[in-house]
Amino acid sequence: MTSEATHDPAGYLALLEQVKDRVRSARVRVALAANRELIGLYWSIGREIIARQAEVGWGGKVVERLSADLRREFPELKGFSARNLRYMKAFAEAWPDLEILQQPAAELSSALAYAASRSSGAESLPWFHHCLLLDRTSSASERAFYVHEAVAHGWTRAVLKLHLDRRLHERQGQAVTNFEATLAHRTELATQVLKDPYVFDFLGLGDDAQERDIEQAMVRQVRDTLVELGAGFAFVGQQVSLEVGDQEFFVDLLFYHVRLHCYVVVELKAGEFKPEHAGQLNFYCSAADDLIRDKAADGPTIGLLLCRTRNRIVAEYALRDIQKPIGVAQIELTRLLPEPLRTSLPTIETLEAELSALGREPGATNEIEGTSESSED
Repeated sequence: MTSEATHDPAGYLALLEQVKDRVRSARVRVALAANRELIGLYWSIGREIIARQAEVGWGGKVVERLSADLRREFPELKGFSARNLRYMKAFAEAWPDLEILQQPAAELSSALAYAASRSSGAESLPWFHHCLLLDRTSSASERAFYVHEAVAHGWTRAVLKLHLDRRLHERQGQAVTNFEATLAHRTELATQVLKDPYVFDFLGLGDDAQERDIEQAMVRQVRDTLVELGAGFAFVGQQVSLEVGDQEFFVDLLFYHVRLHCYVVVELKAGEFKPEHAGQLNFYCSAADDLIRDKAADGPTIGLLLCRTRNRIVAEYALRDIQKPIGVAQIELTRLLPEPLRTSLPTIETLEAELSALGREPGATNEIEGTSESSED
């Protein structure tokens, strides 16, 4: 064995890491460029179909003929089915000018302001995301919201579908907060981080679930919890101890938000919001600021109180003179399951029967007809 085989030349490992990083970066750029080209191609095909139908009076059957001719000419390529051509037409109708997607998100909707600096356009989103959006949104502003959120946070199609099911655009930024009075910086970002209500689909938990039941479910299914809380939340702990004045107090759930650079104390209340809940959470935030927070690196601790119901006016009054930044939001459980499945844990046979009755065969991955990557031809 030669000396070169047993001893790396000076600087070789550093060079190897540099080359590997460049290859990875190049692969990402190539993938993004390819996706942009595909989206641009589909948009231009859709625009041509629209123009021809308007100018020459093409009927619907022309799309079938165009599909057959394209598939005959390019047998190795997928995506030219008649159904997909109709999606291309709908895509071009939804985005008549792709350049509009390069506008800052804040100009499209105030709900997008916090993502403006990092948003890109529809051409950055995979095609099957767009098919899902075309099926599930009803307005340009709604589509713009989900495009920017999906691009900014790298949502998979499954995550996008979840947020569409739960109507995220109607809930984001809707929690009652006192952020304007208590946060000196990033007030708008902090406001948009919270939503109301929060929807957790925990099988087996119903309206009679107690605080500890909800807490345990949120920890057991922490991945689903983080998806619902939103991008940036990192789970720190459950029943985190805070020792104040020789007494021990316990925070239900503790998170850290990587974009706000602060801890988030979450308190759960199984019933209606009461003004004294705000005082309790204010105390926990003060203790966390002194005992946990790195004052040189972290912002003020934020409190989030999740309750089953709340009167908005009562919550606003309760937070008015609170010194710590706190948000109050409602929580909903198991709203996405059919009623028979909410009452008890089903058997596998029962679950399959219920899903089949809803038209969702077990094991199916195609949420919208004709847009499954594995089946589209």
